Amino acid sequence: MWMINAFGSALFAGATSILAKCGIKKTDSNVATAVRTIVVLFFSWIMVFLVGAQSELPDVEGKTWCFLVLSGLATGASWLCYFRALQLGDVNKVVPIDKSSTILTIILAFIFLQERISLLKIISVILIGLGTYLMIQKKAEKGQGRDKEVWKNDRRWFLYACLSALFASLTSILGKVGISGLNSNLGTAIRTAVVLMMAWVVVFVTKKQHTIREIPGRELLFICLSGFATGGSWLCYYKALQDGPASVVVPIDKLSILVTILFSYLVFKEKLSRKAMLGLALIVAGTLLMIAAEAA
Repeated sequence: MWMINAFGSALFAGATSILAKCGIKKTDSNVATAVRTIVVLFFSWIMVFLVGAQSELPDVEGKTWCFLVLSGLATGASWLCYFRALQLGDVNKVVPIDKSSTILTIILAFIFLQERISLLKIISVILIGLGTYLMIQKKAEKGQGRDKEVWKNDRRWFLYACLSALFASLTSILGKVGISGLNSNLGTAIRTAVVLMMAWVVVFVTKKQHTIREIPGRELLFICLSGFATGGSWLCYYKALQDGPASVVVPIDKLSILVTILFSYLVFKEKLSRKAMLGLALIVAGTLLMIAAEAA
């Protein structure tokens, strides 16, 4: 059952990236993150009350609170970096870097959660890493060079995407520990509350709160839809993480890249080069091999 939840998480996560990209064309990425987190929080607590998990709230231990808060902070940082990277760069390049958090997650799961690393998992990590490298390679420009400002923006989206991957890895490990013995829906709702507070602090620190009224109606719709998609992804993801091994749940979740690439082509007309297609194939092969390794 945890594997079904993991694939469900991947489906919703793939939709999230495209919907979010549509919602941040003119809207500040930090403001968009703060607004969509309101939707995620609302969605998360509805699920808590539907399953009756709110009764467990008084019994949450101090250690659990600590790890859930830390996981929420890591998630907030990952989101802020991820959506800033999406605003600056192409979906086809940002998403593969973000999904490379799989590699670090596997290493951290081995160190802190004592999850075993087999030869197949090592091969999987190599395939995912090589695939990510191929997907983010810049296309050769023919006939004309690119100005310094474009190169500067390239470096910026790359940095934000890398930071997003780093914080996403920490999120998985901290979240895995935080939801041990706790209803996953309740754990998700608590974490989301932390993310919401962090997101709005960033908005006010950067003095962007006045731009909320300026969000175009169409972009606001996409931001809210991305929030619902994120809520669905999280509920599936943390249920899968609670029941299954982090070193396998995370790679399955990263298969959302297939959904994202498909919709980025249909919506934004972003095409993959042959090298990028090979990279995507290696990432998928590495992920499937990871699943096979766990089944063995």
